[in-house]
Amino acid sequence: MASTMQIPLIGGTADGETVTVELDSNGRPPLTHHHLGPEGLAHAQIYELQSDDEHAREWVYTFRGPAA
Repeated sequence: MASTMQIPLIGGTADGETVTVELDSNGRPPLTHHHLGPEGLAHAQIYELQSDDEHAREWVYTFRGPAA
């Protein structure tokens, strides 16, 4: 059974939401998260993993732009 973690999304249309992701064998979440829009993956919002020591959270996904 894989370990999971909840990570907040910062910026973009999903700002303030949280996603649950599976951690790899080293305990790290995926480097990016593609937040699907109403039209699917072609119009997804791309979020990039960053550490967040400033707010005492280990990780956040920060908005980087649309997929298309």
